Amino acid sequence: MKVFCVLVVGLVLPVIRAQVPHWGPCPDPAVQPAFSLKQFMGRWFEIAKLPAQFEKGRCIETNFTLATDNSVRVVSSEILKGELRKIEGIGVVEDLKNPAKLGISYSYVLPYSPYWILSTDYVNTALVYSCTDILRLFHVDFAWILARTRTLPDATVEKAKEAFATNNIDVSRMIPSRQQGCDKTL
Repeated sequence: MKVFCVLVVGLVLPVIRAQVPHWGPCPDPAVQPAFSLKQFMGRWFEIAKLPAQFEKGRCIETNFTLATDNSVRVVSSEILKGELRKIEGIGVVEDLKNPAKLGISYSYVLPYSPYWILSTDYVNTALVYSCTDILRLFHVDFAWILARTRTLPDATVEKAKEAFATNNIDVSRMIPSRQQGCDKTL
């Protein structure tokens, strides 16, 4: 058992070091009712996020394109060290009865990660959440405030953070994303 625990900690620790781990299983927040995948398509800019090891750059944005009725092409990009970097993945509606709960994968060898749309008005903002349980002892989660523009009023960002908190999602470590000088660089 001791060897198993050391192995699990050894494999999991690098993944969670830059993330936001919490004790216990993932919360089960409410998602967007009557979610329309088609209306969600298009370009979304990252306004704020919980720290994520896989997002180190600035000018982070994601473009969603409908592939089928239940799947989307996902292209995320960022500027890192003056270079535009893109990654392409696929998103799928995992439960047709709950289309706001997507799974997204950027690799054929990795499983789909949760990508839940907690709320969106489709034209201005979206609140997105992802959480992974680790042996139901603790969980690692991600949260994003997205917008159709590179900036949002402070009051809108605060209201979004309150919506996460209402769903038992700790966003006390949420940080603003860097969206300055993006159009000049690209």
